[in-house]
Amino acid sequence: MVHPFNRIFGMGEKANTEQEEPGYSTDEVFQLEVGKIEPNRFQPRTIFNEEKIKELAQTINTHGMIQPIVVRQLDEENFELIAGERRWRAVQSLGWEKVPAIIREMSDTETASVALIENLQREELTVIEEALAYAKLLELHSLTQEALAQRLGKNQSTIANKLRLLKLPEEVQTALLNKSITERHARALIKLKDVEKQILILQAIIENDLNVKQTEERIAKINEPKEEKRKRPKLKGVNKDIRIAMNTIRQSLNMVSDTGVEVESDEKEMDDYYQITIKIPKKK
Repeated sequence: MVHPFNRIFGMGEKANTEQEEPGYSTDEVFQLEVGKIEPNRFQPRTIFNEEKIKELAQTINTHGMIQPIVVRQLDEENFELIAGERRWRAVQSLGWEKVPAIIREMSDTETASVALIENLQREELTVIEEALAYAKLLELHSLTQEALAQRLGKNQSTIANKLRLLKLPEEVQTALLNKSITERHARALIKLKDVEKQILILQAIIENDLNVKQTEERIAKINEPKEEKRKRPKLKGVNKDIRIAMNTIRQSLNMVSDTGVEVESDEKEMDDYYQITIKIPKKK
């Protein structure tokens, strides 16, 4: 039997010409000890929904394991998962000593690819996990984005857009993994080239529950060409401490403006003092 993955990535011929390891058939189901099975080191999924694992465990407890897991042999006693980690986790929670499994001979590249594709087909990955899966497949098979898109039946732009998310700072990627923001929020943040500004807007999205349109408006405000600054006092003939104080206030106002808050300021030089008037709108 040729796995669909082999057809997609051109390994069907190799799979047919290699002889099976004596001792088992690829279609034979074995009862393997749960404790001697290791998780797939290439698993793209980093977050497992424990509630869904519990639901799956209840189903398995009632109806049994309908579909065996798939593993490969590491040594005489131990195995590594290729596919079926949710089922493996479910039977662990049930305290089963053994689990039905099919043993396959696969290389690291094949094992990684099967795990990646199985999860991509389930469409349950977060966008960051999906992007990492695409990146790994490109690396494993030395493919272009266009070639990978053709083999997976997806648009090249879809894969390109996901991969761009991996250029975002770790804080943004973590927010995507935790579903604190949406993919559209993240794609809007790509338009900001400064990492610090991306993180500032990320904080604003989460703290103020900004929708995508509001986020895009703030980013557009930051990216628009700076208007010519209102004429400011030259600060000539004043001592160093006053100059430092005035410049610190100006820099602080610029930082607030960069977060998307429409701050208005006006400076006036009076006879005995400098006057700075600041207006911050109440609306977001």
